[in-house]
Amino acid sequence: MFRAVLAVAVVAGLLAAALVGTIAALNRTVYSASGFVEQYLDAVARGDTVGALALGGVMPSSDELKAWGLSDEEAGNLPETLLRASVLGGLDNIELASATPTAATDDGSAQTVVFDFDLNGTASSMVFTVERAGTFGGVFNAWKFTASPLAVLQVSVLHERSFTVNGLTLDTRAHIAADAPATFSTSAGYLAFAPNLYTFEHQSAMLTAPKSAVRVTAAGPTEVEVDALPNETMVAQVQTELDKFLDECATQTVLQPTSCPWGITIDDRIESAPVWSIAEYPAVVLTAGERSFEMVATPGQAHIVVDVRSLFDGDISARDEDVPFTMGLSVTVQPSGALAIQLH
Repeated sequence: MFRAVLAVAVVAGLLAAALVGTIAALNRTVYSASGFVEQYLDAVARGDTVGALALGGVMPSSDELKAWGLSDEEAGNLPETLLRASVLGGLDNIELASATPTAATDDGSAQTVVFDFDLNGTASSMVFTVERAGTFGGVFNAWKFTASPLAVLQVSVLHERSFTVNGLTLDTRAHIAADAPATFSTSAGYLAFAPNLYTFEHQSAMLTAPKSAVRVTAAGPTEVEVDALPNETMVAQVQTELDKFLDECATQTVLQPTSCPWGITIDDRIESAPVWSIAEYPAVVLTAGERSFEMVATPGQAHIVVDVRSLFDGDISARDEDVPFTMGLSVTVQPSGALAIQLH
């Protein structure tokens, strides 16, 4: 009997020791500071946004948002549009680089963790700060992010209001008051997962912004600029409208066509109706101004043919010559997509 009891005790002791060892091992790996961060990175890599956001400290507090430079109104209305799986991808080869106690602690209850990874094939790394958040099951360590790993993408769209990021089209004015005044350029902030690669662009009938890849490997604000500029279609349409206006001016059979950029003064007597034509149209080149796209004063040439009688000797001769002029304009793209052109 004694030997049987002893055997049971030994087995129980071994099981207890094994259990304690297993718990310790799990707390050093799966339930360690680095294991916690790896859970977050693995969720982001898999597009598991629900799982990533469920981890402690992922969503930034209002104090964090204020520390990032956001006003109370901006923090309260910060869109969470980019916290979705459709804009994630390209995160792989995740490996722990280091995990060290923070300077303020020596018991490991707060740690700085660094992970290396590939972001769309580019070697990258990101620093995380975490701290103990008690235990669960009474034995396993629980952790939370001391500082949120999320980023705020501060997107400025020049000369437009919409942009596309990783295939998702967004409107910067979607989260502002309906009666807010229209502006030539717009901006908005968006909560977004980090790390991730975000590719920004704009493509519409009249405006194009080239693709711009932004590698986000740090929490907090990241400035992004989308520069939407007139494309060939818009320039061609403005050129067509300008040429049409000048052609209509050329139909006027007077020396000084009304509301037109050219005219001529002749001191002698006019013997025939002036015939105008356009010898050289001003070439449209658009640059961004403060409120519209501008074509600065650009040279062109009109041509006149008219018979005149000299007041000196009565001889009749033909005036057949080019008349130089300059033409400028301002143009904006209306919400409907139509162009509003102001000649000057």
